[in-house]
Amino acid sequence: MTLDQFRHVADRMLDPFVSLSTRLGLTPDAVSVVAFALAGGAGGAFYLGGTAPVWYLAGAVLVFLNGWLDLLDGALARELGTDSKAGDLLDHVLDRYADIVVISGLAAGIGRYALGLAAVTGVLMTSYLGTQAQAVGLDRVYGGLLGRADRLALVGVTGALAAFVSATPAGLTVVGWLLVVFAVVGHFTALQRFYYAWRALA
Repeated sequence: MTLDQFRHVADRMLDPFVSLSTRLGLTPDAVSVVAFALAGGAGGAFYLGGTAPVWYLAGAVLVFLNGWLDLLDGALARELGTDSKAGDLLDHVLDRYADIVVISGLAAGIGRYALGLAAVTGVLMTSYLGTQAQAVGLDRVYGGLLGRADRLALVGVTGALAAFVSATPAGLTVVGWLLVVFAVVGHFTALQRFYYAWRALA
């Protein structure tokens, strides 16, 4: 399962927003920074969701906006012809910090720190293996069960659901189950990417 294969559809939907950003004089780097700020707000909202579930809705909205701007910065860079290695570096660094902040907020909000650690390492290893393939001379790897677009979609949907569903029959909250998915499937996806890269280099 990966939403990255539908990126071309999202790119077409971004056209009006790219045009608007160009008229406003926004730069791709500025959009990346705003996207990270929204992720920080989402992490804070998810943390507060542990005491007031309505915050989960706010976090879900902020995550969806973060994901949209994360697509917009790249599309804007291509439109302006300013895409560069420096911009790519900034985007990836901010994305990884955004992942950390959002997942930490989810875990802290329900007091599941060990589960949060397992989830965030799964997510970070997935991203690391994707770019490490490029570092050893291969194309960047986006495959596997759980890419970043999938994670953002799951966080947004789960955040909205958590505002109305407090617990599940198995004892974990819906947020807890999301962390389990990130921990298990995240590490599995990282191993998938490692396998693809290893086979290509062997």
